Amino acid sequence: MAQAFTLAEARELMPALLARADELIEVRASLVEVQAALAGGEPSPLGGLPEAKAYQARLSELIGWFSEEGLELKGIAPLLLDFPSELDGEPVLLCWLEGERELDWYHKLPNGFAGRRRIS
Repeated sequence: MAQAFTLAEARELMPALLARADELIEVRASLVEVQAALAGGEPSPLGGLPEAKAYQARLSELIGWFSEEGLELKGIAPLLLDFPSELDGEPVLLCWLEGERELDWYHKLPNGFAGRRRIS
């Protein structure tokens, strides 16, 4: 397992994570809208190919930030991130899903997202 976060360290990172996640969601939506317009040969109020390239670059930067912080990116739509951690001496992943404003879930390594449980 990569860097292990304590629960306190992971929760301390949440304000920065939420700020970047909110931006990523906005950039992701803008990119999809521009790409759909380009594919359909229609104009988009958000721009054309240069703007699409700029959205792609910013999306890449935002995704890179999560990795640089030691988080595991599990999905981009919806955004799903795991913090490698330990609970009661057992390796787990503290699990955050787009739309959540707190870090309240974890799952054991082999159980994945379907095995999510509330942090007690």
